[in-house]
Amino acid sequence: MHPDPLAPKGALRPLPAFIFMSRWLQLPLYLGLILAQCVYVFHFWVELVHLIEAAFGNAPALQALTDGMGYVFPDGQGPKLTETVIMLAVLALIDVVMISNLLIMVIVGGYETFVSRMHLEGHPDEPEWLSHVNASVLKVKLGTAIIGISSIHLLKSFISAANMKPEVLMWQTIIHLAFLLSAIAIAYTDKLLNAAQAPAH
Repeated sequence: MHPDPLAPKGALRPLPAFIFMSRWLQLPLYLGLILAQCVYVFHFWVELVHLIEAAFGNAPALQALTDGMGYVFPDGQGPKLTETVIMLAVLALIDVVMISNLLIMVIVGGYETFVSRMHLEGHPDEPEWLSHVNASVLKVKLGTAIIGISSIHLLKSFISAANMKPEVLMWQTIIHLAFLLSAIAIAYTDKLLNAAQAPAH
């Protein structure tokens, strides 16, 4: 009589059980990322308040906003809320949001993949991507998110190109292309692995 493959397995031997339990050592890492998320939320609201106050003519808020972005006004032009400053401020806020999204993917996807099941099946707020997440899918999604963040940084650099050295812009572009090629390579490798595994099933 063949054993039921769906039947619960017996208890693990002491050493395998201890090794398997070591996955919980990652829990403080994910909790630390949640704290980092809190810091990003605080930073987002500080920058947003500075932008709103600057829109109402608050000079110290405008100075704090431009100092935080590293933006230097052209010679002879006093600090003022120009379209470029607004665009850079909004891009900085988008950058924070995208990094926050990256943190959520790492926290939720990593915990689900490497630590323990969260049993979110059927929950109305279950992320769509979580239903088929694994280490390979997570790498592709993280690579895509990093490209998005790098694109925002590169766009900010191009907008304020007058304040930057050409060498810095060149290296930022090269690094962005390296991220892009790395993500394409990861996605292509994942596609090859899935194609090789499909006939086996």
